[in-house]
Amino acid sequence: MASVSEAAGNSRRRTRIQAENEGRILAAALEAFSTLGFRGATIDAIAEAAGMSKTNLLYYFRSKDALYRAVLSHTLDVWLEPLRNMKAEGDPLQEIASYIRRKVEMSRKDPAASRLFANEMLQGAPQIQSVLAGSLRNLVAEKSAIIRGWIAAGKLAPVDPEHLIFAIWATTQHYADFGVQVAAVLGREECDPQTFREAEDNLIRLLLDGLKPHA
Repeated sequence: MASVSEAAGNSRRRTRIQAENEGRILAAALEAFSTLGFRGATIDAIAEAAGMSKTNLLYYFRSKDALYRAVLSHTLDVWLEPLRNMKAEGDPLQEIASYIRRKVEMSRKDPAASRLFANEMLQGAPQIQSVLAGSLRNLVAEKSAIIRGWIAAGKLAPVDPEHLIFAIWATTQHYADFGVQVAAVLGREECDPQTFREAEDNLIRLLLDGLKPHA
């Protein structure tokens, strides 16, 4: 019989392996769903991309619908992390600038996640409508209250907090969702690191200049 420490070690190893497998599946599914859409992506292709059998994949996610919902949920959780990190005790302009930087960086590093989410929204959000009206709405309300507090304290110019957040989402994710268009207009083969640096600098300048308290 294994000792308690050995059993605990085996449990940790199994948990780590499961987490790694789930991560591989979610990454492969994100690429498939964002490129081919829900109907075009198949469990067989996702399993092959994840380096495992279809049977093994279905051990973790019982159906394509369940896998799609898991990818969307994971994507939304990751993309909202920068907003969760906005702190009331921080300097307002620095907090908002940091949020913009992180959103631009996420568009650069993981455009597939933004495209997947945009596609879901264009379909009317059938899979995550309850999340949008629940936890997402609550998070935006929480951070909007912080922004209103900054405005009341004279630290920011009067703006509608929700629409400020929408504007940041729209402008930063544009470089992920419409990267081909951006590159074409700029005469570049792709949205390279320089493109994202320019986007970050200009968005921060544009938005923060409008948010500075009036003298």
